[in-house]
Amino acid sequence: MRALKYLFLALVFYSAPLAAQVQPAAPMGMLDQVVSKVTSREKQEMQMIRKHSPLVETYIQKVRITENDGSWVPDGDHYFIGRAEFGKGLDVKSLPAPGDDSLRHVLSTLTNLFDFGTEFLPQGFLQMVYLDSNGLDTQNYNFDYVRREFLGEVRTLVFDVTPKKKAGKGRFIGRIWVEDQDYTIVRFNGSFSGHEYSSLKFHFDSWRVNAGPNLWLPAFIYSEEKTATVPLLRSQTFKAQTRLWGYDVGQSRKEEELSQVLVESTTPVIDQSKTNNDLSPVQEQRAWVDQADDNIIERLERSGLVAPKGEIDKVLNTVVNNLEVTNNLDIEPEIQCRILMTSTIESFSLGHTLVLSRGLVDVLPDEASLAAMLAKEMGYVLTTRKRVDTRMAFYDRLKFDDRKIFSHFDFERKPEEDAAATAKASELLKNSPYKDQLGVAEMFISELVDRARQIPNLISPRVGDASLIKLSVASKTGEGESARHIVALPLGGRVKLDPWSDTLTLLKAQAVGTVADREKMPFEVTPFMLYLTRVGSESPKASQLGVNSYSGN
Repeated sequence: MRALKYLFLALVFYSAPLAAQVQPAAPMGMLDQVVSKVTSREKQEMQMIRKHSPLVETYIQKVRITENDGSWVPDGDHYFIGRAEFGKGLDVKSLPAPGDDSLRHVLSTLTNLFDFGTEFLPQGFLQMVYLDSNGLDTQNYNFDYVRREFLGEVRTLVFDVTPKKKAGKGRFIGRIWVEDQDYTIVRFNGSFSGHEYSSLKFHFDSWRVNAGPNLWLPAFIYSEEKTATVPLLRSQTFKAQTRLWGYDVGQSRKEEELSQVLVESTTPVIDQSKTNNDLSPVQEQRAWVDQADDNIIERLERSGLVAPKGEIDKVLNTVVNNLEVTNNLDIEPEIQCRILMTSTIESFSLGHTLVLSRGLVDVLPDEASLAAMLAKEMGYVLTTRKRVDTRMAFYDRLKFDDRKIFSHFDFERKPEEDAAATAKASELLKNSPYKDQLGVAEMFISELVDRARQIPNLISPRVGDASLIKLSVASKTGEGESARHIVALPLGGRVKLDPWSDTLTLLKAQAVGTVADREKMPFEVTPFMLYLTRVGSESPKASQLGVNSYSGN
């Protein structure tokens, strides 16, 4: 029996302060020489980006502004995930969920286009990875030096950029941050000055992160807009986050394994031929099922949809261990946890592997709430024991296009299975070390249910299901105490994403103190403010790449 490991929330759930330090100084060299280097480097950057096909995820929240305190409340949403094909320009291919090819979905898409215009098309958000894909130069733009500024550990030169009168529509207007070693644009904030067929503008804040020498990857884009009132279009306020990852799609890790030098053991080889190494038919059947499970997880990881094993998996495994030990469980094979990369709030179990989405981990307020989510998935393992399609044990069955991946893997459970898992989860939690801390978990579930109509696409699963909204942990918190708690974090509240390697780590930050009600923002979209670093930096902060947020309570 494994030893019981208690986690402490203060050590596990942190978030990162990412305030930029401004240190005014004189610009480097002559302005025209610097601008020439910037525009030349941007052309090289675009050529580099065209070699990659990362995953692109955009989540849009339409919002309404409350009258009492002016806070923004979600009022409908849209979600898109696909694979960019930069080699073909700004092309992106959707990864449709099961049913997305239905007539209802097509009509819904046309309705959204009619209501909100072309800005809500995926390509509209993807174009924000470039300032100008055709003509970022002094013939089309004026560059005005502003100051030096630190973005995290990266010193930058700041310029205001405005298109010239005869530059034409669709040009960038705003501010850029240029790192001062190779003159790569690492951040740009502004809008495009009118589209070809309309006068609509689209404001955004686009960030790139360093993945190696001269390798800066478009990774995070925040958008916020109130669309203009024009014929056939309704005025609409919205906020949106776009994330790009999967640039490497796991290839470097495989190549590193291949290039490792293996030294044979100096100890004598033991002849195992006389030991009991053969498997019984029952053991062979179990191994076959395990192979199918492993194939699916490997396929999801290779496509960039499941994160490589890492820090957050260990945290989840420790919580599972706590639940097992206090319930006198000895589960074989051992339960393992993995993270689905999407922002959608969902979970599923595959054999003895529990999978929570990054979006779900992002918004959980504390460790007890995390335990409640894992207990629900453990409930499926202990009661349903649903077997995966063993045809997936044949490797050739996983040789399909990524655009069909969600239709191949669907882990939704039946109502009777959900009821049995919910009952088992409640039993596990009653005997767990979290039994006296479940009030916030109950409030989290209640808040999620209350906001279901406002954020339907955020809780619409792509692979698993959203049955966690039916979970009851049988622990209530009074209204007075409830007002003091943050019952759910905004998106990006827990997890840092490395767009090159797909690794996920927990945010680490100082507490921000008292949080006003309008700052709690459960399940909401918030801006990105990154702490930029250079890969290979010897600074102890070199691994800190994340989004500004706050701790749970």
